[in-house]
Amino acid sequence: MTTLVTHTFWMTNRRLKVLVKQPAFVLILLVQPAIWLFLFGNLFRRVVELPGFGAASYLDYLVPGVVVMTAVSSNMWAGMGMLEEIERGTMNRLLTTPVARSAIMNAAVVEQALSTSVQVVAIILLGLVAGAEYPGGVAGLTVLTVAAILLGTIFSALSNTVGMLARQRETIIGINTMLLLPLTFLSSAFMAETLMPEWMRTVAAANPVNWALDAARAAMSTDPEWETVLIRGGWLLAAAVGMLLLSTRTFRAYQKSV
Repeated sequence: MTTLVTHTFWMTNRRLKVLVKQPAFVLILLVQPAIWLFLFGNLFRRVVELPGFGAASYLDYLVPGVVVMTAVSSNMWAGMGMLEEIERGTMNRLLTTPVARSAIMNAAVVEQALSTSVQVVAIILLGLVAGAEYPGGVAGLTVLTVAAILLGTIFSALSNTVGMLARQRETIIGINTMLLLPLTFLSSAFMAETLMPEWMRTVAAANPVNWALDAARAAMSTDPEWETVLIRGGWLLAAAVGMLLLSTRTFRAYQKSV
């Protein structure tokens, strides 16, 4: 276990160095959420006037929505990095070293988790600047961050799995395009569930994006609903573990094929 942790640390360090050497990409990671926050915040700000919406400030309601949308969209591209390492032959060279095989996949997950955390903090601070309030305090914001990381883990593991199986950029792009907006809008990211059609509420109940939103908003409310946090958080954790196991099995299959 000590060896695995050590190898994961060094492999994560390697991936972070590559990320930092791409300042344009890092800038996009931080600027994109700001665009969504202020764009959707101004576009839908009068939605709270609809009877039954249940929130006094749309900005307060929107911050968790932008957080989860960012977690999904940024992590969905994780498979591109995996595919690039395969195409360049870097992955094959890593497989000839004594590094623990699980550490290679763990490093990808840790890198995405750290990237997601930075984006969440940026969105929270931007929300504060814009006038958002967080009645749940530090505990609520912590739950929001953890929920975003778990949600991101689900989609980064899925993206890595697709990258190793398909080994085509077009497939990853197609899946991302197909899933991002439907998953976001079939959730309570921008609209209260009470105002959704019945069939949308049914779909949202099985949508991991909505699980993250339910957990975050339950913790960030004035009177936190910790039972909801535990239930939805448990579902997210189970889905994340399941996707990680799938990506690990896929990686082992790739290893045997080279």
